[in-house]
Amino acid sequence: MITLYRTTLAMCCLASLLPFGAVAGDAAKPETAAQAGAAPVTRPPLLERSQEDALALERQVPKAEQQTLQAGADNFLALWKPANDSDPKGAVIIVPGAGENADWPNAVGPLRRKFPDAGWHSLSVSLPDLLAEAPQARVDAKPASEPDNKPGESAPAKDTPADANANVAQATAADVDTAESTDAVQASDQNDAADAERIFARLDAAVAFAQQHNSRSIVLIGHGSGAYWAARYLSEKQPPQVHKLVMIAAQTPARVEHDLQSLTPTLKVPTADLYFATRTADRNAAALRLQASKRQKDSQYKQLSLIAMPANQEGEQEQVFRRVRGWLSPQQQ
Repeated sequence: MITLYRTTLAMCCLASLLPFGAVAGDAAKPETAAQAGAAPVTRPPLLERSQEDALALERQVPKAEQQTLQAGADNFLALWKPANDSDPKGAVIIVPGAGENADWPNAVGPLRRKFPDAGWHSLSVSLPDLLAEAPQARVDAKPASEPDNKPGESAPAKDTPADANANVAQATAADVDTAESTDAVQASDQNDAADAERIFARLDAAVAFAQQHNSRSIVLIGHGSGAYWAARYLSEKQPPQVHKLVMIAAQTPARVEHDLQSLTPTLKVPTADLYFATRTADRNAAALRLQASKRQKDSQYKQLSLIAMPANQEGEQEQVFRRVRGWLSPQQQ
Protein backbone atom coordinates (compact mmCIF):
# COMPACT_ATOMS: atom_id res chain seq x y z
CA MET A 1 0.00 0.00 0.00
CA ILE A 2 2.83 2.34 0.87
CA THR A 3 4.56 1.59 -2.44
CA LEU A 4 1.37 2.31 -4.39
CA TYR A 5 0.95 5.59 -2.48
CA ARG A 6 4.48 6.71 -3.31
CA THR A 7 4.06 5.84 -6.98
CA THR A 8 0.80 7.77 -7.21
CA LEU A 9 2.37 10.80 -5.46
CA ALA A 10 5.35 10.80 -7.84
CA MET A 11 3.08 10.70 -10.89
CA CYS A 12 1.00 13.59 -9.57
CA CYS A 13 4.13 15.68 -9.02
CA LEU A 14 5.40 14.88 -12.51
CA ALA A 15 2.06 15.83 -14.04
CA SER A 16 2.08 19.15 -12.20
CA LEU A 17 5.51 20.02 -13.60
CA LEU A 18 4.66 19.31 -17.25
CA PRO A 19 2.72 22.57 -17.89
CA PHE A 20 5.63 24.62 -16.61
CA GLY A 21 7.97 22.87 -19.02
CA ALA A 22 5.57 23.42 -21.88
CA VAL A 23 5.21 27.09 -20.99
CA ALA A 24 8.97 27.49 -20.80
CA GLY A 25 9.32 25.86 -24.23
CA ASP A 26 6.66 28.11 -25.73
CA ALA A 27 8.31 31.16 -24.20
CA ALA A 28 11.60 30.24 -25.81
CA LYS A 29 10.05 30.17 -29.28
CA PRO A 30 9.17 33.91 -29.47
CA GLU A 31 12.65 34.78 -28.28
CA THR A 32 14.15 32.75 -31.11
CA ALA A 33 11.81 34.43 -33.59
CA ALA A 34 12.73 37.83 -32.19
CA GLN A 35 16.39 37.02 -32.57
CA ALA A 36 15.80 35.94 -36.17
CA GLY A 37 13.88 39.15 -36.87
CA ALA A 38 16.70 41.26 -35.48
CA ALA A 39 18.95 40.47 -38.46
CA PRO A 40 20.22 43.68 -40.12
CA VAL A 41 18.25 44.81 -43.16
CA THR A 42 20.40 45.68 -46.19
CA ARG A 43 19.20 48.90 -47.76
CA PRO A 44 20.02 49.87 -51.34
CA PRO A 45 22.46 52.81 -51.63
CA LEU A 46 20.93 56.24 -52.11
CA LEU A 47 20.94 57.61 -55.65
CA GLU A 48 23.21 60.51 -56.50
CA ARG A 49 21.47 63.85 -57.10
CA SER A 50 22.52 63.65 -60.75
CA GLN A 51 20.91 60.21 -61.05
CA GLU A 52 17.65 61.53 -59.60
CA ASP A 53 17.76 64.41 -62.08
CA ALA A 54 18.30 61.95 -64.94
CA LEU A 55 15.27 59.91 -63.85
CA ALA A 56 13.18 63.09 -63.83
CA LEU A 57 14.38 64.01 -67.34
CA GLU A 58 13.46 60.56 -68.62
CA ARG A 59 9.85 61.34 -67.67
CA GLN A 60 9.90 64.83 -69.19
CA VAL A 61 11.97 64.62 -72.39
CA PRO A 62 10.73 62.73 -75.48
CA LYS A 63 12.14 59.22 -75.71
CA ALA A 64 13.51 59.91 -79.17
CA GLU A 65 15.95 62.45 -77.68
CA GLN A 66 17.23 60.19 -74.90
CA GLN A 67 20.49 58.30 -75.27
CA THR A 68 22.09 56.04 -72.66
CA LEU A 69 25.86 56.18 -72.99
CA GLN A 70 28.39 54.02 -71.18
CA ALA A 71 31.50 55.35 -69.45
CA GLY A 72 33.43 52.49 -67.92
CA ALA A 73 31.09 50.77 -65.48
CA ASP A 74 28.67 53.73 -65.41
CA ASN A 75 25.68 54.35 -67.64
CA PHE A 76 24.50 57.95 -67.96
CA LEU A 77 21.80 59.91 -69.72
CA ALA A 78 22.54 62.19 -72.67
CA LEU A 79 20.07 64.20 -74.75
CA TRP A 80 20.58 64.05 -78.52
CA LYS A 81 19.05 66.14 -81.30
CA PRO A 82 20.28 65.64 -84.88
CA ALA A 83 20.90 68.62 -87.13
CA ASN A 84 18.01 69.76 -89.30
CA ASP A 85 20.29 69.89 -92.30
CA SER A 86 21.27 67.46 -95.05
CA ASP A 87 24.91 68.53 -94.64
CA PRO A 88 25.52 69.10 -90.90
CA LYS A 89 28.41 71.34 -89.87
CA GLY A 90 29.30 69.13 -86.92
CA ALA A 91 28.23 68.43 -83.35
CA VAL A 92 28.20 70.51 -80.18
CA ILE A 93 28.63 68.61 -76.91
CA ILE A 94 27.12 70.64 -74.05
CA VAL A 95 28.49 70.13 -70.53
CA PRO A 96 26.30 71.46 -67.67
CA GLY A 97 27.69 72.82 -64.42
CA ALA A 98 27.29 71.75 -60.81
CA GLY A 99 23.66 71.45 -59.75
CA GLU A 100 22.50 71.48 -63.39
CA ASN A 101 21.12 68.72 -65.61
CA ALA A 102 21.26 67.95 -69.32
CA ASP A 103 18.26 70.21 -70.04
CA TRP A 104 19.00 73.09 -67.66
CA PRO A 105 17.04 76.26 -68.57
CA ASN A 106 20.15 78.50 -68.53
CA ALA A 107 22.34 77.98 -71.62
CA VAL A 108 22.24 74.16 -71.61
CA GLY A 109 18.64 73.48 -72.68
CA PRO A 110 18.24 76.46 -75.03
CA LEU A 111 21.51 75.72 -76.84
CA ARG A 112 20.76 72.03 -77.33
CA ARG A 113 17.37 72.90 -78.87
CA LYS A 114 18.53 75.86 -81.01
CA PHE A 115 21.68 74.44 -82.61
CA PRO A 116 19.96 71.74 -84.75
CA ASP A 117 18.17 74.51 -86.65
CA ALA A 118 21.57 76.12 -87.25
CA GLY A 119 22.89 72.93 -88.89
CA TRP A 120 24.62 71.35 -85.86
CA HIS A 121 23.93 68.11 -84.01
CA SER A 122 23.55 68.73 -80.28
CA LEU A 123 24.42 66.29 -77.49
CA SER A 124 23.88 67.40 -73.90
CA VAL A 125 25.47 65.18 -71.26
CA SER A 126 24.95 64.78 -67.52
CA LEU A 127 27.86 64.76 -65.07
CA PRO A 128 28.17 62.74 -61.84
CA ASP A 129 28.12 64.24 -58.37
CA LEU A 130 31.59 65.35 -57.30
CA LEU A 131 33.31 63.40 -54.53
CA ALA A 132 35.39 66.49 -53.74
CA GLU A 133 32.22 68.41 -52.83
CA ALA A 134 30.62 65.65 -50.75
CA PRO A 135 30.49 66.32 -46.97
CA GLN A 136 33.44 64.71 -45.20
CA ALA A 137 33.03 63.00 -41.83
CA ARG A 138 35.25 64.46 -39.14
CA VAL A 139 37.05 62.03 -36.85
CA ASP A 140 38.38 63.38 -33.55
CA ALA A 141 41.51 61.39 -32.79
CA LYS A 142 42.91 61.39 -29.25
CA PRO A 143 46.62 60.69 -28.77
CA ALA A 144 47.29 57.26 -27.29
CA SER A 145 49.54 58.77 -24.60
CA GLU A 146 46.76 61.05 -23.30
CA PRO A 147 45.27 59.57 -20.08
CA ASP A 148 41.55 59.47 -19.50
CA ASN A 149 40.35 62.10 -17.04
CA LYS A 150 38.50 60.97 -13.96
CA PRO A 151 34.98 62.27 -13.37
CA GLY A 152 35.07 65.79 -12.05
CA GLU A 153 38.63 66.42 -13.25
CA SER A 154 39.49 68.71 -16.16
CA ALA A 155 42.33 68.16 -18.60
CA PRO A 156 45.35 70.47 -18.24
CA ALA A 157 45.31 73.37 -20.69
CA LYS A 158 47.37 72.69 -23.80
CA ASP A 159 49.01 76.10 -23.76
CA THR A 160 49.88 75.98 -20.03
CA PRO A 161 51.75 72.70 -19.40
CA ALA A 162 52.37 71.86 -15.75
CA ASP A 163 55.63 69.94 -16.19
CA ALA A 164 58.02 68.43 -18.73
CA ASN A 165 55.69 65.52 -19.47
CA ALA A 166 52.96 67.98 -20.39
CA ASN A 167 55.38 69.68 -22.78
CA VAL A 168 55.95 66.35 -24.53
CA ALA A 169 52.21 65.71 -24.74
CA GLN A 170 51.67 69.18 -26.18
CA ALA A 171 54.26 68.61 -28.90
CA THR A 172 52.70 65.24 -29.73
CA ALA A 173 49.27 66.82 -30.06
CA ALA A 174 50.64 69.28 -32.61
CA ASP A 175 52.04 66.41 -34.62
CA VAL A 176 48.62 64.76 -34.63
CA ASP A 177 47.00 67.96 -35.95
CA THR A 178 49.59 68.14 -38.72
CA ALA A 179 49.02 64.50 -39.65
CA GLU A 180 45.26 65.04 -39.82
CA SER A 181 45.77 68.06 -42.07
CA THR A 182 48.07 66.05 -44.36
CA ASP A 183 45.52 63.22 -44.54
CA ALA A 184 42.79 65.72 -45.47
CA VAL A 185 44.91 67.14 -48.31
CA GLN A 186 45.68 63.65 -49.62
CA ALA A 187 41.99 62.68 -49.48
CA SER A 188 41.07 65.87 -51.36
CA ASP A 189 43.65 65.12 -54.08
CA GLN A 190 42.36 61.55 -54.42
CA ASN A 191 38.76 62.77 -54.73
CA ASP A 192 39.79 65.31 -57.36
CA ALA A 193 41.56 62.63 -59.40
CA ALA A 194 38.56 60.28 -59.10
CA ASP A 195 36.15 63.04 -60.18
CA ALA A 196 38.30 63.88 -63.20
CA GLU A 197 38.50 60.22 -64.23
CA ARG A 198 34.70 59.76 -64.11
CA ILE A 199 33.98 63.00 -65.96
CA PHE A 200 36.65 62.40 -68.61
CA ALA A 201 35.18 58.93 -69.24
CA ARG A 202 31.78 60.51 -69.90
CA LEU A 203 33.25 63.09 -72.24
CA ASP A 204 35.13 60.32 -74.08
CA ALA A 205 31.82 58.49 -74.55
CA ALA A 206 30.12 61.67 -75.79
CA VAL A 207 32.88 62.36 -78.32
CA ALA A 208 32.72 58.76 -79.57
CA PHE A 209 28.94 59.04 -79.99
CA ALA A 210 29.30 62.28 -81.97
CA GLN A 211 31.88 60.63 -84.23
CA GLN A 212 29.44 57.85 -85.03
CA HIS A 213 27.18 60.44 -86.64
CA ASN A 214 29.77 61.70 -89.12
CA SER A 215 30.45 64.97 -87.32
CA ARG A 216 33.06 66.87 -89.29
CA SER A 217 33.71 69.20 -86.39
CA ILE A 218 33.17 68.58 -82.67
CA VAL A 219 32.85 71.49 -80.26
CA LEU A 220 32.71 71.33 -76.47
CA ILE A 221 30.44 73.91 -74.83
CA GLY A 222 30.70 74.15 -71.05
CA HIS A 223 28.45 76.17 -68.77
CA GLY A 224 29.43 77.20 -65.23
CA SER A 225 31.71 74.58 -63.70
CA GLY A 226 31.03 72.45 -66.79
CA ALA A 227 33.28 74.91 -68.64
CA TYR A 228 36.06 74.09 -66.17
CA TRP A 229 35.76 70.33 -66.74
CA ALA A 230 35.59 70.77 -70.52
CA ALA A 231 38.75 72.93 -70.44
CA ARG A 232 40.56 70.52 -68.12
CA TYR A 233 39.58 67.58 -70.33
CA LEU A 234 41.07 69.28 -73.39
CA SER A 235 44.15 70.40 -71.46
CA GLU A 236 45.00 67.01 -69.98
CA LYS A 237 43.82 64.59 -72.68
CA GLN A 238 44.05 66.77 -75.81
CA PRO A 239 41.67 64.59 -77.90
CA PRO A 240 42.29 65.24 -81.61
CA GLN A 241 38.58 64.75 -82.38
CA VAL A 242 37.59 67.98 -80.55
CA HIS A 243 38.32 71.11 -82.54
CA LYS A 244 36.95 74.02 -80.46
CA LEU A 245 35.94 74.97 -76.92
CA VAL A 246 33.29 77.42 -75.73
CA MET A 247 33.10 78.46 -72.07
CA ILE A 248 29.97 80.26 -70.84
CA ALA A 249 29.95 81.98 -67.42
CA ALA A 250 32.87 79.74 -66.47
CA GLN A 251 33.46 78.85 -62.82
CA THR A 252 36.13 76.83 -61.02
CA PRO A 253 34.70 74.17 -58.66
CA ALA A 254 35.78 74.12 -55.03
CA ARG A 255 38.69 71.88 -53.96
CA VAL A 256 40.18 71.06 -57.36
CA GLU A 257 43.82 70.75 -58.32
CA HIS A 258 43.94 73.42 -61.08
CA ASP A 259 41.83 76.55 -61.55
CA LEU A 260 40.66 78.02 -64.85
CA GLN A 261 43.28 80.72 -64.75
CA SER A 262 46.07 78.13 -64.82
CA LEU A 263 44.29 75.98 -67.44
CA THR A 264 43.73 78.78 -69.95
CA PRO A 265 47.35 79.01 -71.21
CA THR A 266 47.48 75.22 -71.74
CA LEU A 267 44.58 75.05 -74.21
CA LYS A 268 45.66 74.08 -77.73
CA VAL A 269 42.33 74.59 -79.52
CA PRO A 270 40.47 77.80 -80.45
CA THR A 271 38.60 78.88 -77.32
CA ALA A 272 35.76 81.36 -76.82
CA ASP A 273 35.26 82.61 -73.27
CA LEU A 274 31.81 84.20 -72.87
CA TYR A 275 31.33 86.13 -69.62
CA PHE A 276 28.74 88.55 -68.26
CA ALA A 277 30.41 91.95 -68.18
CA THR A 278 27.62 93.33 -65.99
CA ARG A 279 28.57 90.97 -63.14
CA THR A 280 31.60 92.22 -61.24
CA ALA A 281 32.88 88.82 -60.07
CA ASP A 282 32.58 87.31 -63.56
CA ARG A 283 34.27 90.33 -65.13
CA ASN A 284 37.21 90.23 -62.71
CA ALA A 285 37.73 86.48 -63.15
CA ALA A 286 37.59 86.86 -66.94
CA ALA A 287 40.26 89.58 -66.78
CA LEU A 288 42.63 87.19 -64.98
CA ARG A 289 42.01 84.48 -67.60
CA LEU A 290 42.69 86.97 -70.39
CA GLN A 291 45.98 87.99 -68.81
CA ALA A 292 46.99 84.34 -68.44
CA SER A 293 46.18 83.65 -72.11
CA LYS A 294 48.50 86.45 -73.23
CA ARG A 295 51.44 84.56 -71.74
CA GLN A 296 50.94 81.80 -74.32
CA LYS A 297 52.55 82.18 -77.71
CA ASP A 298 50.13 81.98 -80.66
CA SER A 299 47.15 81.89 -78.30
CA GLN A 300 43.79 81.06 -79.91
CA TYR A 301 41.85 82.32 -76.90
CA LYS A 302 39.15 84.96 -77.35
CA GLN A 303 36.74 86.61 -74.95
CA LEU A 304 33.18 87.67 -75.75
CA SER A 305 31.16 89.80 -73.35
CA LEU A 306 27.49 89.27 -72.54
CA ILE A 307 24.87 91.48 -70.91
CA ALA A 308 22.76 89.96 -68.14
CA MET A 309 19.01 90.43 -68.62
CA PRO A 310 17.29 89.38 -65.37
CA ALA A 311 13.92 90.65 -66.58
CA ASN A 312 14.20 89.00 -70.00
CA GLN A 313 15.52 85.45 -69.70
CA GLU A 314 14.41 84.50 -73.20
CA GLY A 315 16.33 87.45 -74.66
CA GLU A 316 19.40 86.57 -72.59
CA GLN A 317 19.38 82.98 -73.87
CA GLU A 318 18.98 84.17 -77.45
CA GLN A 319 21.95 86.49 -76.93
CA VAL A 320 24.10 83.57 -75.72
CA PHE A 321 23.10 81.42 -78.69
CA ARG A 322 23.82 84.14 -81.24
CA ARG A 323 27.25 84.87 -79.78
CA VAL A 324 28.23 81.20 -79.78
CA ARG A 325 26.86 80.54 -83.27
CA GLY A 326 28.53 83.67 -84.62
CA TRP A 327 31.91 82.59 -83.24
CA LEU A 328 31.56 79.06 -84.65
CA SER A 329 30.40 80.31 -88.06
CA PRO A 330 31.78 83.84 -88.61
CA GLN A 331 30.26 84.13 -92.08
CA GLN A 332 26.79 84.07 -90.50
CA GLN A 333 27.44 87.17 -88.39
